[in-house]
Amino acid sequence: MARIIDGKMISTIIKDECREKAAALKKQGREVCLAVIQVGSDPASSVYVNNKKKACAYIGINSLSYELEEKTTQEELIELIAKLNERKDVNGILVQLPLPKHIDENAVIKAIDPKKDVDGFHPQSVGALCIGQPGFVSCTPAGIIELLKRSDVDICGKRCVIIGRSNIVGKPMALLMLRENATVTIAHSKTDDLREVCKRADILIVAMGKPKFIDASYVKEGAVVIDVGIHRNENNKLCGDVEFESVSKQASAITPVPGGVGPMTIAMLMKNCVDSIELQ
Repeated sequence: MARIIDGKMISTIIKDECREKAAALKKQGREVCLAVIQVGSDPASSVYVNNKKKACAYIGINSLSYELEEKTTQEELIELIAKLNERKDVNGILVQLPLPKHIDENAVIKAIDPKKDVDGFHPQSVGALCIGQPGFVSCTPAGIIELLKRSDVDICGKRCVIIGRSNIVGKPMALLMLRENATVTIAHSKTDDLREVCKRADILIVAMGKPKFIDASYVKEGAVVIDVGIHRNENNKLCGDVEFESVSKQASAITPVPGGVGPMTIAMLMKNCVDSIELQ
């Protein structure tokens, strides 16, 4: 039976580290402030925004909340971002995605000052990651690196397969694993013989968006499996992209859903917020 990689516990450790750093900064008269913008009232987005506010309160970060109507125009949103870019008391700016269809997400992301881009989505942040320069890293991939390192999983020289090539997880994940000297393969919906590709992995990171798709037949014995997916099954219970029951018997270590990658995303967002003060 695989060892469980406990994202809830590791995320709490990281948040406590952030809390200590925020308290130390406060003693120096420096306070961290995150501005969170939500356009519309998508229920899932509202839950995520609320979780981020709670995390800010726990760590001791000031949070500004902007809840804009669905009909807000792109120009109005970018105008608000421009004002927040100028504010010296705001260290991080986060626009909750997805945005309504009439707003161009790429234009909005580009409008955020890269020094305040705590989500790590700005093209400048992504470019810095590509060439190994300092900058904000997308929170979920950064969280996965922390999960692996703090669980004593050796990355250097290992074969890593990442299923998924999204800008938010797959691509930055591959770059971070390369930075840790893994040998990286990115698989996706057009990959021939996905099962055989996956079975070569010492570390398998699954971010494909298909519930319980990866079963034990895709996993080499003793592999480490990281499940990024999150879905509701037929019983309305949370599940991931990995069929946990069978894969946990084949893998040496695995993240559960819930309680694996999910909590790490907000923990790394908080870390980016606290670190942002050093850039300004």
